Amino acid sequence: MEPRDEFSASRSRVPVGARVNSSLVMILLALVAALIYRDFARHDRAVVARGDLAQDEAATVELFKRISPSVVHVDNVVRRVDLSTDNVLEVRQGSGSGFVWDSDGHVVTNFHVIQNANGAWVTLADNTRLEAKLVGFDESKDIAVLKVDCPASKLKPIPLGTSYDLEVGQKVFAIGSPFELDLTFTSGIISSLGREIESVTGRPIQGVIQTDAAINPGNSGGPLLDSAGRLIGVTTAIKSLTGGSVGIGFAVAVDTVKRSVTQLIQTGMVERAGLGVSLLDDHIAARIGLRGVLIRQVSPNSAAAKAGLRGTDEAQQTLGDIIVAIDGQEVLNQNALYRVLDLHEVGDTLRLKVLRDQKTLEVSVTLQALPSTAP
Repeated sequence: MEPRDEFSASRSRVPVGARVNSSLVMILLALVAALIYRDFARHDRAVVARGDLAQDEAATVELFKRISPSVVHVDNVVRRVDLSTDNVLEVRQGSGSGFVWDSDGHVVTNFHVIQNANGAWVTLADNTRLEAKLVGFDESKDIAVLKVDCPASKLKPIPLGTSYDLEVGQKVFAIGSPFELDLTFTSGIISSLGREIESVTGRPIQGVIQTDAAINPGNSGGPLLDSAGRLIGVTTAIKSLTGGSVGIGFAVAVDTVKRSVTQLIQTGMVERAGLGVSLLDDHIAARIGLRGVLIRQVSPNSAAAKAGLRGTDEAQQTLGDIIVAIDGQEVLNQNALYRVLDLHEVGDTLRLKVLRDQKTLEVSVTLQALPSTAP
């Protein structure tokens, strides 16, 4: 007797109807799968090859790759004592942007980024975090110079351009850390030239570049670049009712920046030509009906003192000299006075027209150095 085929025997016991139903189910599943595949294939469109970037796009990408290693993040810190442990803690109170000036480790940023700080930390593009020392600042131009101790191989100085030959409509680019988002890249054009903004000292900064490139809190101190990737300005302020970018940003022109930075690196301070006087606030002068700039006090041994200019004597209630013109140019307020002085160097002689005791006098003044606050 042949051995029994159990499998065959068991298969023979399966009802024919069950086998038919199973076949129908398999056929239906296959049809459903085919329909699903057809629907998927119909919606899965082929990817179109990108091709080469447009010439201007490629240039922009290359510019960012080339210049971004020069841009840094700056943290402003204050030192406080933990009363429970007597430990000295560093507390971050603000941040901004900056850029590498030279291979010696000098970093440039805005003065207002490190204002009132006990210390500062600089983070390079490769995330290296370094403690920075303050070299000096020019608060009247909102410029500060820091220094980090770092191998020159890790530092990439930014290429320097010029600002005297800029044109409205030129493309510009900004790199910085708005809202602490490091290495943010924005672009726009030069919207206007020769703008004037107020520094933290109240003294006007002239020749400022206006741009519509997006500049937000945190961009301060970062570079504004031309299409060749050269530094043409330091982003410093925005004009906004909300605190965010509305397409009106300002940058201190690089020609101004270079003059301040060079002196700060050499001596730690900026030598600025001046008269050596303190002035009555413009708002008070306007309220009492004065036209011109009233001298409140004359510093001893200053240019003004040597020229015989007089300050206000509050005890005797007599007004000091009122400057109404310099070299034939009308002076109506302090900003007008500063605009004239900023165009001159130490040793220049100016002709001042002043009102004294209701009489008009002409006084010659030879300007002397007025150093900025030493760090």
